[in-house]
Amino acid sequence: MLIFSWLSPRLLKGGRRAVQALVVFGLALPAALLVPAMAEPTHLIIASEGARPPYNYFDGDKLSGFEIDLGTDLCKRMAVSCTFVAQDWDSMIAGLLAHHYDAVMAAMEITDERKAKIAFTLPYVRMPSAFMVKNRSGLTSDDPKALAGKRIGVEKSGTHETFLLDKYPDSTVRRYATLSDAILDLEADRVDAVIGDKDAITVFLKTRSDARCCHILADVPRDPAVFGDGIGVGLRKEDAALKASFEKALASCVADGTFAAISAKYFDFPIN
Repeated sequence: MLIFSWLSPRLLKGGRRAVQALVVFGLALPAALLVPAMAEPTHLIIASEGARPPYNYFDGDKLSGFEIDLGTDLCKRMAVSCTFVAQDWDSMIAGLLAHHYDAVMAAMEITDERKAKIAFTLPYVRMPSAFMVKNRSGLTSDDPKALAGKRIGVEKSGTHETFLLDKYPDSTVRRYATLSDAILDLEADRVDAVIGDKDAITVFLKTRSDARCCHILADVPRDPAVFGDGIGVGLRKEDAALKASFEKALASCVADGTFAAISAKYFDFPIN
């Protein structure tokens, strides 16, 4: 009624074109009012791999692990129900973009290549690296001068190799297909030290019967310029509201100590 009152003097002056404009406006206005606002999701499907303990693994036929426990807590804070599904790593991002699930929590490192395809929350894990040596090595420091002339084993074509080549120019870098292969050569005295993610090294020290040979020499502070930002929740780029909800829930989880309690079940050291 107010709109018609405002337009009626102009209709008298505008003639046929004004009437046509009113008809168009009158038809468009109800349609706009009838468009519902985008509803907040009440249920999320989160993909994980089930092959990267302690982040995610199968306990029988059920997905378990650090990320499953963390994701469950985050969903409660977002007031949504969640289902966790297993997804092969090679098609993890493709499945997300195809809307087979809403988020990825699968120990996925935030990289520039992945950020070109999907969005990430702020990292929930910033895994430190560590040097491991044999107990009888006599090494007491990871300073580049202390390791000058030493052979250091590393997984090839990764950030740790880049780190060594930059920071340890006077050491001999031995490249391996896997960290496990490098550790085997450490046991056999073919290298003097090994560098890798601290979680993987810790798992070896805790689970291998022959791990009594070795110990962690030192932690390597995580430099984002070398090792990246860390591990975050993977999301579609258009889901900005969901990203904000995850980050708010994560901040709350960290602030009240729940994150520390969950991570302590799986890691013997701080991970964020």
